[in-house]
Amino acid sequence: MWPNRKLLDLLDIKLPIIQAPMAGANGPEMAIAVSEVGGLGSLPCGMLSRDNANAEMGIIRQRTQNPFNVNFLCHTPAAPDPEREAAWRDRFAEYYKELELDSSEVAPSASRAPFDEAMCEVVEKHRPNVVSFHFGLPEKSLLDRVKACGCTVLSSATTVEEAVRLEVMGCDAIIAQGYEAGGHRGMFLATDISGQPGTMALVPQVVDAVSVPVIAAGGIADGRGIAAAFALGASGVQLGTAYLFTPEALISDLHRQALHQANDNKTALTNLFSGKPARGLMNRIMEEMGPMSDDAPTFPAAGAPLAPLKATSERHGSADFSSLWAGQSAGLGRACSAAELTQELARDAEGCFVALNRGQ
Repeated sequence: MWPNRKLLDLLDIKLPIIQAPMAGANGPEMAIAVSEVGGLGSLPCGMLSRDNANAEMGIIRQRTQNPFNVNFLCHTPAAPDPEREAAWRDRFAEYYKELELDSSEVAPSASRAPFDEAMCEVVEKHRPNVVSFHFGLPEKSLLDRVKACGCTVLSSATTVEEAVRLEVMGCDAIIAQGYEAGGHRGMFLATDISGQPGTMALVPQVVDAVSVPVIAAGGIADGRGIAAAFALGASGVQLGTAYLFTPEALISDLHRQALHQANDNKTALTNLFSGKPARGLMNRIMEEMGPMSDDAPTFPAAGAPLAPLKATSERHGSADFSSLWAGQSAGLGRACSAAELTQELARDAEGCFVALNRGQ
């Protein structure tokens, strides 16, 4: 039924549906469920320690014989900037006062470490079928070791220029991440988010510019979106927000409630929570401070002042200071298991292909 089998053949999967790796929001259970029904389940490792990544890859290997993906970050760590970080912390002083917290206490940022020697050794041990990267690709020596394990390499591009660079660097397939996508932008050459294209514009231009399979990501949540992506020349799709509605998602009840109330115009790109642009549901802190700030420290240090505010606020039943990652398609979400969702997406897409072939 699939009009383009390039990705299916490359990854040896039955369904060209990739569950997006969502750091902090999914673990082995979701990845296993998706892989078991023929899609490509993904394990996000960007916020895991070496030992945790090793353990979670081991769990997936034990419970599915089907291909799965592990995902890593590739940003260049910035040098600490105490003066800028202190000024950023001062921006939240009134909120600390409101919640009766001590703003002088320095909270650690969420751990988001780039792919390194230690993680490469974990990959070499488990040899996952697919390894994907965000914010570019790792240095050549590490990438060569990953490919020497027989792993297929994917990475995200937010512009045609980034897609071409990824192919030149040895990427086996490219995730074309449109402006609509939830979570962090995969941008590594582009810096201006105002010029980032949407999925509908980005995918066909990337398809024309590279020879490797292209995976569409951003704003896709049902069979119609999948069919549209294939019509644009993609050979697969990656969905994240849709999987946040499943019971396998590790998000908070507050995040889940916000998703069920979301609609098409309730998300925005923000750098308040990490220092890099990421799309999430609008909440109090984004509305009052503005979703983007030039004062935010370099990724991931910007999140440190928000951590105590988030923890205290959530204990009182509020998501005022929480990062509620979601894409523009959140309003299309449906509550079902990850396995059921993957199968329904495939059936819905098949129905769309049949209708299109009949000229309906």
